[in-house]
Order: sequence, then C-alpha cells, then structure tokens
Amino acid sequence: MEMKELIAYIAKALVDDPEAVEVSEVEGEQTSVIELKVAKGDLGKVIGKQGRTARAMRTILNAASTKIKKRAVLEIIE
Repeated sequence: MEMKELIAYIAKALVDDPEAVEVSEVEGEQTSVIELKVAKGDLGKVIGKQGRTARAMRTILNAASTKIKKRAVLEIIE
C-alpha cells in the first residue's frame, strides 16, 4: 500500500464527509510530504484532542515509511 493511500484510508474512516478528503504527495529524493485536506467541519476530527489523532497518524506513517526506507511527513492543510 502506498503512503498516500494509507493516509486517505485512515482519514476517510475518521471524517463525516469522506468525499471531501483529498490527499496529495510531493516527492523529493529522500522525503515525501503527504498533504491531507478535509472539509472544514471535519478538521477537528482529523486533528483530535490536543493533536492526538494527528500524532497517531504521523506515527503510523513514520512506521510504514521506515519499512520502505524513505522518510514521509504528514501535513494537514486547512
């Protein structure tokens, strides 16, 4: 599974409006930046209390990217 698909899968499971979830990937030589966009009303669900949900998603992404020996960073865009 690709990193982009992994984040999209998790985000769609969390939000009320899964159709509004957009995930794009900006690839560099060493690092990939995964950008996540959700509907305004779902932003809180993706970030979670004190950023816990966002931190958990970043941890999962980090573990998955370590497996393929590439660094990935998650950015949640408002």
